[in-house]
Amino acid sequence: MAEKYDILVAGEINPDLILSGDVEPAFGQAEKIVEAATLTVGSSSVIFACGAARLGLRVGFIGKCGDDFFGRFMLEEMQRRGVDVSPVMIDPRLSTGLTVILNRGEDRAMLTFPGAIGALRADEVSDDLLRRARHLHVASYFLQDALRPGLPELFRRARALGLTTSLDTNYDPAERWEGVVDLLPLTDVFLPNAAEARALTGEAEVEAAARALAKAARIVAVKLGAAGAMAVQGEQVVYVPSIPVKVVDTVGAGDNFDAGFLYGFLMGWPLERALRLGTVCGALSTQAAGGVAGQPTLEEAMPYLEEPQ
Repeated sequence: MAEKYDILVAGEINPDLILSGDVEPAFGQAEKIVEAATLTVGSSSVIFACGAARLGLRVGFIGKCGDDFFGRFMLEEMQRRGVDVSPVMIDPRLSTGLTVILNRGEDRAMLTFPGAIGALRADEVSDDLLRRARHLHVASYFLQDALRPGLPELFRRARALGLTTSLDTNYDPAERWEGVVDLLPLTDVFLPNAAEARALTGEAEVEAAARALAKAARIVAVKLGAAGAMAVQGEQVVYVPSIPVKVVDTVGAGDNFDAGFLYGFLMGWPLERALRLGTVCGALSTQAAGGVAGQPTLEEAMPYLEEPQ
């Protein structure tokens, strides 16, 4: 069977409701006015998928959602952005999840109703579906409760079928960080941010944390926020600065970094060039509200790949 997807994403499906401005709640039945409210594409997995499709990759998505307004909104938006959602399972017994994001420029707090977020199981990702892809990506490791136990076997199956694999854990709400270390030897590209890398290793310095993680995963690319990013592959360590942008909000910046980096990885680019594209995609995405409105095309991102002036 001919490959249909460059990337297959196994992930969660939920919209984001982003509230911006003075968003710190005041209890006691007090009402506060915020500057803006935006219902947009949410979930790390979906934002990543849309970002990868925006760059020109063929992207398929498998996950679960409810037969409700939020689920239909997400599927329509994903299709509109070039993501194939035909593998998605719609379960009328489930409610699609929702994340409310309280956004204050470069900082944010999130309140999530899980709903169907954790419903996908690894054994529901069939070998037939895997055979249609070059690469398998998983995000929101700690939110995908039903998927998580079967991920090692899913990654083994994917690699046996010739796929490469990538993982972005995102933050662990329980702060236990369990299971990731066992998955890393099956992971070709691991994509934590600095705080996650430090938490997973106990290392205070980001480079030491990345080096420790790279002893298991093939490539580790660490997001450093406004400072850019770093990557480790074997003994090679690369740092890339960010580009100057006017930040509207940082929702989805890490997921868009992942999309850019994995584009370069799948195209066989050198590590530094892939890291630079990831950094550019993450930075450009912060110039609009939400995770998808500011996603660049490859044509829009390429001029920034030269050394910043």
